[in-house]
Amino acid sequence: MSRDWLIDTGPIVAYLDAADSEHGRVVERLDSFHGRLVTTGAVVTEAMYFVSSTPLGPRRLAEFVIDGGIQVFDLAQPAELGAAAALMERYSDTPMDYADATLVLLADALRIREIATLDRHGFSSYRAASRNAFRLVLDGGS
Repeated sequence: MSRDWLIDTGPIVAYLDAADSEHGRVVERLDSFHGRLVTTGAVVTEAMYFVSSTPLGPRRLAEFVIDGGIQVFDLAQPAELGAAAALMERYSDTPMDYADATLVLLADALRIREIATLDRHGFSSYRAASRNAFRLVLDGGS
């Protein structure tokens, strides 16, 4: 059985941008990972915004998702929007954006606690409904 990791916007952008200060570390961790990466449409949208100003950025992002077999979940149904808004209100002091909220909801739905993120502060604080803490996989370990 393969492992699943959630993937946030930051590592996607860093992976695609060799000038990003986190590029080397992210490439090393993601290229050595043998499992399935999962994310949300909100994360892909946010990442697309960040890479859209670079030549071939959107194409490279699409290829990263397609070639990497990243499973993308759409969490924009009315009940999910309400749950995301409630999370954003709950963590307004952190703060939490919509993409982060969808990842927390997806973590609960798929029972995944491992996340590739550069948002150490946020994902060290966020908890899904199960109250379990996230494990930040870019910070080491398996």
